Amino acid sequence: MINIKKEIAEKIAETVKMESVALEDWIETPPDDKMGDYSFPCFRLAKELKKAPQKIAEEMAEQIQLTADDGIEKVEVIGGYVNFFVKPDKLATNVLTEIETKQENYGKEQIGAGKTVVIDYSSPNIAKPFHIGHLRSTVIGGALYNVYQALSYHTVGVNHLGDYGTQFGKIIEGYKRWHDEYDIDANPIDELTKIYVRINELCKEDESVLEMCRENFRKLEQGDPYCTELWNRFKDVSLKEFQKVYDLLGSKFDSWNGEAFYTDKTAEVIDILEKSGKLVESEGARIVDLSELDMAPCIIEKANGSTIYATRDLAAILYRARTYDFDKCLYVVAYEQNLHFRQIFEVAKYLGIDEKYTKGLEHVPFGMVRLKTGKMSTREGNVIKLEEILKEAIKRASSIIEEKNPNLENKEDVAKKVGIGAIIFNDLANSRVKDEIFDWDTILNFQGETGPYIQYIFVRTKSVLEKAGYLPKVQDLDVSVLTDEYSQKVIKLLYHYQETLEQVADKNEPSILSRYLIELAKSYSVFYNENKIIVEDKKVQDARLYLTYAVGVILESGAKLLGIQMPDKM
Repeated sequence: MINIKKEIAEKIAETVKMESVALEDWIETPPDDKMGDYSFPCFRLAKELKKAPQKIAEEMAEQIQLTADDGIEKVEVIGGYVNFFVKPDKLATNVLTEIETKQENYGKEQIGAGKTVVIDYSSPNIAKPFHIGHLRSTVIGGALYNVYQALSYHTVGVNHLGDYGTQFGKIIEGYKRWHDEYDIDANPIDELTKIYVRINELCKEDESVLEMCRENFRKLEQGDPYCTELWNRFKDVSLKEFQKVYDLLGSKFDSWNGEAFYTDKTAEVIDILEKSGKLVESEGARIVDLSELDMAPCIIEKANGSTIYATRDLAAILYRARTYDFDKCLYVVAYEQNLHFRQIFEVAKYLGIDEKYTKGLEHVPFGMVRLKTGKMSTREGNVIKLEEILKEAIKRASSIIEEKNPNLENKEDVAKKVGIGAIIFNDLANSRVKDEIFDWDTILNFQGETGPYIQYIFVRTKSVLEKAGYLPKVQDLDVSVLTDEYSQKVIKLLYHYQETLEQVADKNEPSILSRYLIELAKSYSVFYNENKIIVEDKKVQDARLYLTYAVGVILESGAKLLGIQMPDKM
């Protein structure tokens, strides 16, 4: 693929006698494409060259030599900026040839080759509902997993299950008291949730009950047969329920090692921290003091000898460093846990592992999903189960299909792809750090900038090609047909696909890809409306047909990275 930024940087480097690599990072995209495709801000060189930006820009533009082989057509000066215009025919040939060669692998480069990324995501709590709040971690993490993998990173997806902690002491206590009142086998998650809500209410009323719950967890840590048997049962029934949701979403993981996996590995963490001199006693507990960093202490061991999830997270860091030799370890967890991750990342520096690993630790926070009435809470019993939402989305998509295209083949499969796609895209459409208010009318809106809109445009590309009945070869195209503004807008977006994927990985932000797909779908829609595709002039038809095909390839490829499947018809 032609690297236009690199070419521009090399041209600039010849005029100012600097390294082109540094200059490439300064190249911008103008706010209006009428000003050019790329722009270099000369004020960045003003201090070093001891000249006004306008003067630098004028001299630079005069000295830049363009040849027939260059991808740049012309250079213009506007204020202190040098603006570069790309040759439309050369760009079209390059992009379309690359898509024909690489197909769905277009844009998926080798920048991550030899590097490993561990992504910790989804991580629902055993014996609790898999609710709408868990959707964010699951789909954000899944999209990042796919994008990193597409960029040739060795990617490890970890579902760090919440399968340990005082909450299990509570559920065990509730089960002991009231198990005859609940049918765990028939409806496991709902019944366990009722027990959890009920025991929490009792704990609020009676401190001694809370102490019994803590004692249950201490027994579980020590391997008590009764507590362990119950814990295993709760875990098994929960995983079966969770898998129903993962099957709907198409989610997969390389590891299901949750908190419990690390319980026999926490002793080493405590031993290392003791030897480092960082572990101190405080009110009977053992902590790492982080006051110098203006942070609360990180509790490593409670007064009763129990560990907490921070201890297990530290054990997980040790295990992942040794097992995966990671370059990055991402934690896709709500921003409410910001302090927790700041604490454990600091404490991890005392574990005696290579600095490479502690530098590679990164919290990827996201905003909360809230109901119109406020925050969801399992303890209070006000959650919306994710499986119900996904099934409702499929049901509503099915109703729309029955209304608009009742004779459509494979209606059930299409409804599933459209309904699930709508939910996933809605979650990934905006910056991950923004809070979401859960609203049925919004989340299942099939108009506007939505997943179904992208699917609809993809189906349109398929329909156009089906109507034509053939796909021309790139080498037979006359790309001069594709130099109009509508065609060029689409081609330039196709060119930026690789850069888009790199930005997603650089910022751990899937919404960059979501917005790109919307822009590509919109631009193709304008192109489709302004340029008739099936025409008498075969030269024109062939060029526009292949551009249509290329858009379909990238829409499908990008949507797949987000976890969205494309129907062939709608």
